Amino acid sequence: MPSRNVVKDYLESGIYHVYNRGIDKRIIFVDGSDYKFFLYILKSYILPLEEQKKLKMVKEGEVLKRGYFAGKIEILAYALMPNHYHLLIRQIGKHDLSEFIRSVMTTYVSYFNDKYDRGGHLFQGVYRAVLVENDDYLLHLSRYIHLNPVKNRSDLSQKKLVDQFTSYGDYVGERKSGWVMPEFVLDFFAKMDKASLYEANSYESFVRDLEVDEHDYLGHYALD
Repeated sequence: MPSRNVVKDYLESGIYHVYNRGIDKRIIFVDGSDYKFFLYILKSYILPLEEQKKLKMVKEGEVLKRGYFAGKIEILAYALMPNHYHLLIRQIGKHDLSEFIRSVMTTYVSYFNDKYDRGGHLFQGVYRAVLVENDDYLLHLSRYIHLNPVKNRSDLSQKKLVDQFTSYGDYVGERKSGWVMPEFVLDFFAKMDKASLYEANSYESFVRDLEVDEHDYLGHYALD
């Protein structure tokens, strides 16, 4: 079972479900460029330094300088929604996660406030994080994250899932971003007893065809 959703124990090689929403549930991604800039920050901060220096910021053409977490942070999955985000992260060192999230949020809030001529807080307090402690929970959590944009099963389709701002495309071979690491979760899926996964014969089937509400499975650790 996961630990409490406010991080108290930072573990080396720990896997965490990190999430937060806009203050008063306000929009934190107004248009497509906001989503892309947030993903750009994640990507830039975990690249090796020589590759990071080659990248340019969307805004003002400047190299990102606030974060360097190559070899410290692994992004396993993500989903960005208009007023909140989900990240599935494996940290290597004991305090890499907190430093990484602080750097990412500082950069994004600065970008957002400048772009929309506003000041003050953007997010609803300190980010939340759940320590993932078993493989079954990890798999269902990845499913929940990838289905976050889907409101009705009638809307569920491969194309719609791939087109969303999630890492699902990396998991089903429709996209190879190079900075998301789906192999970590997919390796667990391959090793699991398929009976425990309702006999899903592929990760795609596990996400799209499983008739179970992940809110029930994950309990109060799920965020709408």
